[in-house]
Amino acid sequence: MLELKNISFEIEDASLAIIKDVSITLEDHKLYVITGPNGGGKSSLAKIIMGIYRPSSGKIVLDGQDITDLNVSERARLGIGFAFQHPPRFKGISVANLLRLASSPEKAAVGCNHLFDVGLCPKDYMNREVNSSLSGGELKRIEIATLLNRDLKVAIFDEPEAGIDLWSFARLTETFNRMHATKDATIVIISHQERILNLADEIILVADGVVQKKGTKEEMLPMILDTCDCNKNCIDRMEIGHECN
Repeated sequence: MLELKNISFEIEDASLAIIKDVSITLEDHKLYVITGPNGGGKSSLAKIIMGIYRPSSGKIVLDGQDITDLNVSERARLGIGFAFQHPPRFKGISVANLLRLASSPEKAAVGCNHLFDVGLCPKDYMNREVNSSLSGGELKRIEIATLLNRDLKVAIFDEPEAGIDLWSFARLTETFNRMHATKDATIVIISHQERILNLADEIILVADGVVQKKGTKEEMLPMILDTCDCNKNCIDRMEIGHECN
């Protein structure tokens, strides 16, 4: 169980409150989707969980252990993983070695399967460097595969659909479903996409730095869709050839 207790996050130089006294309990073996308007605090909240951002106040507790003061590496060793919206590049490191670094050498073959899960042919990618020769969408899928290749307690995905084509996105939603069904991890996905919202056990709506509402998808989806500025699902727009930002 992961608990966020009265978490606030401020940018001191700008005197700007990004997260304001947020308290959330995330249970084991549940899939949560955090959604809300751009700039509302969703990604900041996820980065606080990973330890990328340090909260101005409050406490983070994982399975009864206070991890508030632990850094990213220490949290990773405890089983928290994070897939960035815009993944970093690693010149000189192959995809195969990145998968090994993310887990253990004996899981390299499993990593091949996870590349396939995210829509990449393993034989075309295992020996490629994680550098500028890869597109943003390819990097995104490789990073997601590294998380799938780990035994995590908490897996966080920041807008995993960004830069991914429609076919790969369909494979990705299947992969999240399978991950949820077969692993004990708490899964947290930051997303606006209706198809990902439909995967959730619970949806958390974050806006203006606070949790506006939290509930099951049956409770939350009608309200979210009714108030969305975009009347059509972005995936539907993609299917008829339009771009949805």
